Amino acid sequence: MVSPYYQRFKKRLGRVWHRYQLTRWFIVLILGLIFVLSAVMTFEAKTANVGNLKAQLEKTTYIYDKNNSKAGSLYAQKGTYVPLSKISPNVQKAVISTEDRNFYHEHGFSVSGIGRAVFLLIKNKLLNRDYISGGGSTLTQQLVKNAYLTQEQTFTRKAKELFYSIEVENVYSKSDILSMYLNNAYFGNGVWGVQDAAEKYFGTSAANLTVPQAAVIAGMLTSPSGYNPIDHPEAAKQRRNVVLGLMAETGAITKSQAAAYQNTAVVTSDTYQYKDSYRYPYYFDAVINEAISKYGLTESEIMNHGYKIYTYLDQNYQSKLQSNFKNSYLFPSNAADGTKVQAASVAVNPNNGGVMAVVGGRGKHVFRGYNRATQIKRQPGSTIKPLAVYTPAIESGYFYDSELQDKKTSYGTNHYTPKNYNNVYSGKMPMYQALANSVNAPAVWLLNKIGVNKGYESVKKFGLPVTKSDKNLALALGGLKEGVSPQELAEAYSAFANDGTRTDTHYIRKIVDASGNVIVSSPDVSSHQVMSAKVAKEMTSMMLGVFNSGTGATAKPYGYSVAGKTGSTEADATGDGDATRDKWIVGYTPDVVLATWEGFDNTNSSHHLENLSGTGVGPLFKTEMEEILPYTKQTSFNTKDAATLAKASQSNSSFWDNVQNGASSVGDQIEQGASNAADTVKKWWSDTFGN
Repeated sequence: MVSPYYQRFKKRLGRVWHRYQLTRWFIVLILGLIFVLSAVMTFEAKTANVGNLKAQLEKTTYIYDKNNSKAGSLYAQKGTYVPLSKISPNVQKAVISTEDRNFYHEHGFSVSGIGRAVFLLIKNKLLNRDYISGGGSTLTQQLVKNAYLTQEQTFTRKAKELFYSIEVENVYSKSDILSMYLNNAYFGNGVWGVQDAAEKYFGTSAANLTVPQAAVIAGMLTSPSGYNPIDHPEAAKQRRNVVLGLMAETGAITKSQAAAYQNTAVVTSDTYQYKDSYRYPYYFDAVINEAISKYGLTESEIMNHGYKIYTYLDQNYQSKLQSNFKNSYLFPSNAADGTKVQAASVAVNPNNGGVMAVVGGRGKHVFRGYNRATQIKRQPGSTIKPLAVYTPAIESGYFYDSELQDKKTSYGTNHYTPKNYNNVYSGKMPMYQALANSVNAPAVWLLNKIGVNKGYESVKKFGLPVTKSDKNLALALGGLKEGVSPQELAEAYSAFANDGTRTDTHYIRKIVDASGNVIVSSPDVSSHQVMSAKVAKEMTSMMLGVFNSGTGATAKPYGYSVAGKTGSTEADATGDGDATRDKWIVGYTPDVVLATWEGFDNTNSSHHLENLSGTGVGPLFKTEMEEILPYTKQTSFNTKDAATLAKASQSNSSFWDNVQNGASSVGDQIEQGASNAADTVKKWWSDTFGN
């Protein structure tokens, strides 16, 4: 029995509904929502650059070097693209019979298919399932899903798929759409496109596929991994026979032909050869990363949309570095458990910041995996001395031959006491000698003299990542909280090679899309004036001594002048006083800066380098430079080794030295007299007006 309260509510609701014509408003609301959704989706489809789709699918993304020559290609979901005229009609009929019988009569979508999809959506919502169980996708919808969208089954994605499909149908002919679909479909075993699938499974071209072979190819579209004839021959045969039956239903073949074909065996033949043109893996990885992080492209777009990416790559440099990293004799021995000593090198053009070569590790490369040249954060050791100590000292009025104290000294309330290698001290030495031989005590003494803040600000100008916790005397020896990468160090040293100007390191010069539109016309980088050209020149004169007579002498490339610095860091808690965690060499000419690092990924008592001399990385660096420098312009330095300059200055100016010494003596006496007079005045003032 219906409650009287319900009857009264029903009558009242009816009167309100009729009075305010809520049915009409409800219809208007639904139509409005549909209109807004349609407008948004239409706008998105119109701005998706559908007109570029065919060019994107046809063309491969190529990487170009600094000379605009092809260096290699990138592709993930892309095989060998062939026109529809070179795809057997048998394949076309098999695919249409199986996937979309009304392909030639619809405009990108199927009304009955949409009806099924809506029914499944309502069903899943009632069952609290937040997805659509497929259904209703035409060939055009499958094409745009693979080309533009994700595989997630949501209402939003299905709506986008519908409007994108309509736009594709507006732009392209049915032949173009079928061609793009067949060339962009996945067929298992890492094979994309019907041409490569024909070679992989039947050892022939797409143009020569027979009806049974075409049925196998079409059958794989539903489940490429489950129906490929190499891994699952019986399942592939059963699926093929289903496709043959569907072809008979649509009239593509007769029923008798279908029956005859169904009784034949599936014979495979694999003649497919994977075309690996990812020739310079660490460099190409870095290019992809930069295109994503700086220019907003996605990995899928970069790999599959047929871009031309112009870079600073020098193929001579890159190939030499890669070859060197495969030669075990250039590296220290493996650890006892076989773990390899790792390494990384990067070569930079100091004039524009362009990275010309990079290798991020030894052993097997992983696509977009760990790149030590750009990603490690290790203490730079003594390679920081020119940045944190000697450059700001020169800017503060010191000279390359200024005398520095070389004594074991404690500083501050925490009694920080830097030590020289082997605990040897000479009392004093000229700056150029302290730098060339990487002596610790003079560097710390000098930083203390000029002030830690000057050193800290100098390191920041060189672009290294420092924090306020690094603002202490340990900065002179590379004691950074975060550490640096070889690429960051190479960028910092590029300022010495480029008259004091540092440019952000980068890989990409220009990007052009598949239709020829320039989407990146100039690199998104900036330059920084780190020091004057005069200071850079004086610093170079001192750093030439590193390779001529200092810690890098054994790493000097034969027949070439190179400036730079070596560095090493201690391995803590290993129980070995000579254990080393990191070894560095960074060297430069006016044409190239090369930074090289060696060490274990994880340093401990059984995984560390030996001794602190900094020579372990020498054979690798020496070989790299000897193979790179012949390809440079071989521009000469505009200065000489500081030791040579000092020796010439001493031998050619003895007379003026005596005059200057005499003047200095007289000046000292005058200064002393003035000081005494001042003390007398102070005493008189105190006695007269004191407390």
